[in-house]
Amino acid sequence: MSDVLRADFVRTPAPERLSPHHPLRSEILSRHSEAVESGRPTYRDPVSGLSVLTAAFLASRSYCCASGAAIAPLWVRAIANGSVNSR
Repeated sequence: MSDVLRADFVRTPAPERLSPHHPLRSEILSRHSEAVESGRPTYRDPVSGLSVLTAAFLASRSYCCASGAAIAPLWVRAIANGSVNSR
């Protein structure tokens, strides 16, 4: 089974991954958008300080690692039921 991209994957994280009430949600989304628009595969997470892959980059890999990325481009149910592609 192939992974299914959410229609809004580049701009809108699944609420199960990044709560609409997260105190740094707008900062996270701003950093993500800037990276995507600039063609960069990563952005710096304001919470952890770690480098995070963008949804656009993750979608370009054609498989899901199921690691729980906040801005995962795939349907959450595909990850939850184990129907994701392996490497």
